[in-house]
Parts: sequence; C-alpha cells; structure tokens
Amino acid sequence: MDQDRLLKQFCRLVSIDAPSLKERRMADYLKAELEELGFEVEEDGAGDALGGDSGNLYAVLKGTKKSSPLLFSLHMDTVFPAEGKQAVIHEDGRITSNGDTVLGADDMAGMASVLEALRTIVEEGAEHRDVELLISVGEELHLLGSGIFEFEKISAKESYTLDLSGQIGTAAWQAPSLASFAAKISGRSAHAGFAPEKGIHAVAIAARAVNRIDIGRVSEAMTVNIGSISGGTATNVIPDSCIVTGEVRGFSHEAVLGETERIKEIFKEEAKAEGGSISFQYQMPLTAFETPHGHPVVKRFRRACERLGIQPQMVRTFGGSDQNNLSCHGVTGLVLASAMHQVHSCQEFTEISEMLDVARLVYEIILDEE
Repeated sequence: MDQDRLLKQFCRLVSIDAPSLKERRMADYLKAELEELGFEVEEDGAGDALGGDSGNLYAVLKGTKKSSPLLFSLHMDTVFPAEGKQAVIHEDGRITSNGDTVLGADDMAGMASVLEALRTIVEEGAEHRDVELLISVGEELHLLGSGIFEFEKISAKESYTLDLSGQIGTAAWQAPSLASFAAKISGRSAHAGFAPEKGIHAVAIAARAVNRIDIGRVSEAMTVNIGSISGGTATNVIPDSCIVTGEVRGFSHEAVLGETERIKEIFKEEAKAEGGSISFQYQMPLTAFETPHGHPVVKRFRRACERLGIQPQMVRTFGGSDQNNLSCHGVTGLVLASAMHQVHSCQEFTEISEMLDVARLVYEIILDEE
C-alpha cells in the first residue's frame, strides 16, 4: 500500500463537493478513476428519478480466478454542511475539516481505502475474483439511491459496505428497520379568551398522546423518538392543527410495524376523546437485516482480520446503510468500520493509519482463498 497516495486520494475526494443529490462532480471523478483501473462502469437513471444530477455508479472489474464475485458498497454524498470542505492534516496523523464543514470521511475514507486496495491489486498483477462496486447517490437521505437501483445487475451474492464508525475490525451483522411517521391532529379553533370552551385544542391532544408513548431505548432491540411538534398560530387562538413527527427503529421488522400501529392508535384515542381527528402516515426507508455469524461473508472477514493481526468485533447497529437494501435483494453482507469518527458533525475526523488498515483489509478480503 502507498500511504502517501492514499492520503492524496482522500484529500482530493474531500475537496469535491457532493451534497446529497448534487454528486455530479464526484461521479465523474470516480468514473475516471475506476476506468483507469480497468473497471467497466455504468451510471443508472437515479439522478433523473430523484431530482438529482447524478445516478448510482455500478462498476465491474473482471478477475482471473473462478472464486465467487464480491460486491463493495459505498456512497458519494455527504451531509451538510458539505460545501467548501478541506482536509486539515495534523502532526499526529489525525485529519479534520477546518471546523466550518463536515470532513466527509463518511464516506470518503472508505472510498479512498477501497481505491487504494484495488490500485495495489492491479499494479501487482495479483490474481483475483470479479469485483463489483455499487456507489450510490442520496444515501444520506434514507438510502434513496440504492432504493431504486436495479439489483438484478449484480452478480455477487456477498457484500461489504464501507460505512460504519468504530475501531477497524468492527463489523455490523445486524441493522434495523425504520418507520418514520407523521401524525396530523385536527381540532377546532376558537378565541382563547372569549370562547375557549368552543375550541378543540389540537396541541393539547398531541401532548397527551406523546405523554403516553414510550420514548427512548424502549428495549434492547428498539428505539422510539418524537422528533418535532408544530401547531398553532397565535397565543389567543385555540390551535386547530398540530403535526407530530417521529420514528421507530428496531431489529424486528414486524415489531417496528406493530409499535408504529400502537402509536397511531394512541393518537386516534386521544383525538376521539376530545372530538378531534387525525391522519397518520408513515414510511419504511429501512428494512432490517441479520447476517448469520457462520455465513461465508463473515468467515472471510474474520480470516482477513486475523492475517492482519486485527481483532474482529461483530456488533449490531441502529444506523442504516445501503446494506439494508442489498440484503433485501439477496446480497448478504456486513457493514465495515471505515475510518470515520464523529460523523455528521463539524468535529468529524479520520486517521491515515486507520485508512491504511481499511485498505489492507479490503485487499485481504478480495484476495482471500475460499
């Protein structure tokens, strides 16, 4: 591995602005890099479908071995504030932004590491299996890009998604379903001073409903959150409308659906008791997956870690990634720690030594003898 080249690649990737659904420059850069390495690259129509300026990239590097193909999954987009990013390299090897933006280690640390591993394999002329890449757009917007990808293009049945915080060697084998909901309570307005008894107080209904909902880590396998409450127009008017948004996450898809239905019934009961009504909608941008510890994709990861002297750590995550969608389409995989810390904040950082370890790990996974 060439550490200097890896560092330069990371800094170059960070310098390319790629906020969600505005990934055009990043897509063009990655296309050129992958084609130089010998990949066949195609871009789908996700950009047009999502109102963005770039589609997902799917790339294939044909191998010389008959081993089963492997897919590596990454994403192009970066959360806000994502424009004008600069990588600041510190003497201790830590890399941060200048403090005004995120760094973009999510997901550029993984991207740079995968590119370095592939470049090393190509330069060495090492025999390898077919390698497929899915590089998505709009991942930070609840997996929008991979949500509409045509998965029948993929030959691999096993995948590694580079999109997890934590010590190198950490791999998520289980991730949650997510239900994102919005309850709109309808009441009746009235003057708060002259005729409050004529009103139906939508905010009060919402407050009583929220008070009945279990919030936080309701069990080891589920979390519930109320994210926003908005309603009312003036201090002297009984509010006739209130909107409450929230989410349910859990490792059981059926349990998430059940808890979401329970929350809906709570809102209905409280509204009915006061003569109001509700409309309740929810979306399921994430579907839970669970990869068995005895699966070949896990065994290969463990072997690669052991050859590098890295202690593998199998964990569950309450975060989503493109692996959720891959698993739904028959591609079993893990989400790997990829040298990113304090993501989604201006305090985000990575370390060059960790990116180098990720590159070595990807290298070992690709060249692993089954």
